[in-house]
Amino acid sequence: MSNTPMAANPLTRAVLEIDEYASGLGWDQPARLFALVDTARLRAEQPSLADRLGLGDAQETTVLTPIEQDEIPTGKPLDEFLGTIAWPDAVTGCALTVERLMLPPSAEAQVPKDLDEAALTKWVARHPERQEVRMTVAVLRDGARESALRLREKDSATEVLTGSELVPGLAQALAATFEE
Repeated sequence: MSNTPMAANPLTRAVLEIDEYASGLGWDQPARLFALVDTARLRAEQPSLADRLGLGDAQETTVLTPIEQDEIPTGKPLDEFLGTIAWPDAVTGCALTVERLMLPPSAEAQVPKDLDEAALTKWVARHPERQEVRMTVAVLRDGARESALRLREKDSATEVLTGSELVPGLAQALAATFEE
């Protein structure tokens, strides 16, 4: 994933790498889950897998390697699915990329108070100020978090926002997959 901008933080680099990968798949994609593994450990313990992933010695700057997991079941709410995950010790962190509709803060006052989740989803989908966003959120076992947000209307690597607290609820749900 050669177009990934260089970031100082390895977790930010991993999030941007996953964002770039998801961008290459286009929009209207299902959620995708990734294990984040220590690249040096992967090379040492599973050299054939590291070779298949193209992690030769030339990529010394890659500290974390994202490995896409099996498809997320579509019939189960995402929070319930995440509650079923347990990672082996070799997994340093995890990441999720998911697409959602969002409204600008100015639209919050317009949201009807009596809507259930399904009705709220329909209301947001019809709102003229809605925006499609792809969120990539990653957490490490040590509690570090990072996120990347890409708006469909500004679908460019130079327009991707990053920050550790952009999607706190999803980051917390991912962090819970490491709790025993």
